[in-house]
Amino acid sequence: MSANSYGLAELNKETTVGGEGLEAEREIRQIDMSDFENRKAEIADQLWEAATTVGFFQLVNHGIPQEQIDEAFEYEARFFDLPAEVKGKYPLLKGTNSGWEYKAQVRPSTGAADQKESYQITLPRMAVLWPSEEELPDFKEKMLAFERVNWELGMKVLSCFALKLGFPENFFTTLHDPSSKEYQSTLRLLHYLPLVDPKPEDYKAWRAGAHTDYDCLTLLHQRPGQGGLQVCPGHEYESQTWTSIPPLPGVVTCNIGDMLMRWSDDKLKSTLHRVRMPRPDEPHGPRYSLAFFCQANCDAVIQGPEKKYEPMTAHDYLQMRIAANFGGKTM
Repeated sequence: MSANSYGLAELNKETTVGGEGLEAEREIRQIDMSDFENRKAEIADQLWEAATTVGFFQLVNHGIPQEQIDEAFEYEARFFDLPAEVKGKYPLLKGTNSGWEYKAQVRPSTGAADQKESYQITLPRMAVLWPSEEELPDFKEKMLAFERVNWELGMKVLSCFALKLGFPENFFTTLHDPSSKEYQSTLRLLHYLPLVDPKPEDYKAWRAGAHTDYDCLTLLHQRPGQGGLQVCPGHEYESQTWTSIPPLPGVVTCNIGDMLMRWSDDKLKSTLHRVRMPRPDEPHGPRYSLAFFCQANCDAVIQGPEKKYEPMTAHDYLQMRIAANFGGKTM
């Protein structure tokens, strides 16, 4: 794949980071979200510092009950345990970012499919994509509730960035309106496949190749004991030095996406990350995670306060990214 295969600089950058690289320890800032309304200015300062440097940070005392997170993981596993012919009734449809896919996401960094399956929930597009109650009782109800609490947490974080950028406090909230038919934030269930009878070279492959996210903000729930997430902050890009982020209970790991980096005139940093394979001395079983992508409504116009970039709708931006990451180039 040539260095200029993609219509966005973010994707061309990804084509150069498929190698193993180096590893190093570095601090991933943990930010206490408790007493949010009274501490908002302090929290906004901490979020801004983390997001303009590493681009990854973790939220503690975030308000999502651990019991609800654990329950979401249980229902996620039940979904992926369904027979392929059942999951296949709810396929990822082109351009929708909704439904089930199996090893369909191709990263520009590797040119190969990620070793995973996923199921995307984007509310206005789910009419024919929910498993039936007979196939998976209570799944829709539980996922809708989990989607909402993640949206609420994401909007708290984005309100802080709105303040720091000089926008009205509710600027991003109104542009991520779940009551709108233009809503396109997505809850993504992820099942990374177990490593079975690996050859030595298999340990050097990736469950998910190096990439940046194409949303505004990602909230990630990792299951304790199922690690592999690594990040490479921008200032380490040339040396490709990666840091592991262990899965901790009670912690939501967050990162800035390309959409918000563009919206901030590149002040907020969208950071490369990947999911490595287990090492020979680590468990080789499956890895589950739950990600919520705050993606502005389709009709939202992306342009930063300094107007560094020409305006572009969130729909057009997201479609360019989805097309490239599922085996093609821009639509």
